[in-house]
Amino acid sequence: MKNSLLAKLDFVSSGPGVYLMKDIAGTVIYAGKAANLKKRMASYFARGSHHDMKTGVLVKKIASFETILTASEKEALILESNLIKHYKPRYNVILKDDKRYPSIKIDIKSEYPCLKIVRRVKNDNAVYFGPYASAGAVKQTVKLINRTFKLRKCISPEVKKRSRPCLNYQMGACHGPCCYLVDKRMYEKIVNEVRLFLNGRTHELVHKLKKEMMAASKKQKFEEAAFLRDKIFALEKTMEKQVVVASDFIDRDVIGVARKEEYALVVVLIVRKGFLQGVRQFVFKDAISADNEIVRAFFRQYYVGSDYIPKEIIIPFGFKDADIFGEWFSIKKQATVKILYPIRGDKVRLIKMANENAQTRLKSIIEEASAGKAILLRVEKRLRLNSFPERIECFDNSGLSGKNLVAGMVVFVNGKPKKSSYRRYTIKNVDIQDDYACMREVLERRFKKNTKNIDFPDVLMVDGGKGQLNIAMSVLDNLGLKNRFDVIGIAKKDVTRNETQDKVYKPGRANPVNFGKEIETLFFLQRIRDEAHRYAIAFHRRTRSKTALHSCLDDISGIGKKRKAALLKQFKSFKKIRDASIEELTEVSGINRKVAEAIKSALTEHRTSNIQR
Repeated sequence: MKNSLLAKLDFVSSGPGVYLMKDIAGTVIYAGKAANLKKRMASYFARGSHHDMKTGVLVKKIASFETILTASEKEALILESNLIKHYKPRYNVILKDDKRYPSIKIDIKSEYPCLKIVRRVKNDNAVYFGPYASAGAVKQTVKLINRTFKLRKCISPEVKKRSRPCLNYQMGACHGPCCYLVDKRMYEKIVNEVRLFLNGRTHELVHKLKKEMMAASKKQKFEEAAFLRDKIFALEKTMEKQVVVASDFIDRDVIGVARKEEYALVVVLIVRKGFLQGVRQFVFKDAISADNEIVRAFFRQYYVGSDYIPKEIIIPFGFKDADIFGEWFSIKKQATVKILYPIRGDKVRLIKMANENAQTRLKSIIEEASAGKAILLRVEKRLRLNSFPERIECFDNSGLSGKNLVAGMVVFVNGKPKKSSYRRYTIKNVDIQDDYACMREVLERRFKKNTKNIDFPDVLMVDGGKGQLNIAMSVLDNLGLKNRFDVIGIAKKDVTRNETQDKVYKPGRANPVNFGKEIETLFFLQRIRDEAHRYAIAFHRRTRSKTALHSCLDDISGIGKKRKAALLKQFKSFKKIRDASIEELTEVSGINRKVAEAIKSALTEHRTSNIQR
């Protein structure tokens, strides 16, 4: 394999470009760029040793490669960024926002954009700000924006037309595009002001608003001037809380990096006009790359999609391609962007501050992860499991008198809920209130696809006592999965028997597990069960609500939303529609005699069937 790769080097160009490393399956596992492709590729295969662990691991996996020539090294850098974004190679550093922290999203593609609080940043051409250190902080920011700027408050992707505006319009907090024609240029101006504020350029925004206020005052537009004055006061109040960290009033980002164990963390101090506006952090695991490659990857992924690039970016150490990134960002900003690695002065103090923030935050993340691992180790020991409970799945049913029967599955990975793996089930084959039958159907649907691609849990938990546990074991036995993973059942305490704790059952054991003093371990399992209960009930309520909105009118051919709305508007209730004559029905707009006869026939049949029941 290596000889064939070395032979292929003879045909590689010495010009700038991008290279893609592939494994034996043809999957791209690494993408990189080089000023001299031939020299760079030779460095991978011609040497017996490598500078870092990652390169050594990578080379062992390479089965083939391909190269793409570019006109310049800068174009190669841009192409490399696009290819990494497309392929997401295993051995490239892929920085991800810490999903625990929220961000603010503005969908600028919308006709009238609004603010949304999200925890996942998507590649959807929207503008994102954050992540913010706490949910409370982001809610306060959104609250301030909603109070100061008249963006719409409804969070639907597009404006839904209403017959009358909402309370926000009545209070003067929204222009009401749902009801009235709002000047798009004026609304776009408000959106740009919000973007200035969220980018930390509050001083620039206040200066702009003061000019507008003076202009409005000169034109004797006193109401507009008073509105601008109040907006300025609100913004200046937020500026008073900001900390001064530099005296030169230059916009800059300060990068800090911390490494420990398998974790790496990049922190960005956002400094605008000398004021510290906020801190953003990006964490990833399994970091075997060098620090300079991590910072390079951060530049490539963070600033390419950023809504604003400051004049200065201060880094804790130099790295290759820093100058090329500076040129690229300058073109993007249409102004000079300096990437600095200071060795003395106040800027070194800022780097120290960023690194200290990174160390503190990384310590907190590791401690939290260790606490999660510790509780799982206690669960493994107390329940005498066959393996470490990295993935726990819990099932619960929900229904009311045999109607709208549903079930929910929640998944906890490393002690934390993984909501992307949650699943909802509508019960199809049970029409009475039978929890055992419902559990059997759901588990069969979950595990019947016994393939290599299925994600099996380490622990399967069912909400219920011995009965539910026995059903689970029966299903797994039939599917040939009886000993594939551990199974437990958790039942609520019976207060009539003076029980003080919930009970956890294991197969083949008559009595519940005794947790003794390890009550926290039981509380952890209860939390998973409660989450499954909440998830199943929420789905049941949603299903029941949809059913409640359905009537036999929906089943009549020729009756759509408009005719149904017209009937309800005319007769006010379903009962009055049923009691109306054919002549009275034809008086409704859009209802002819043929449709009226169909309505009368269907409602009479519906009433007769209900009486027979």
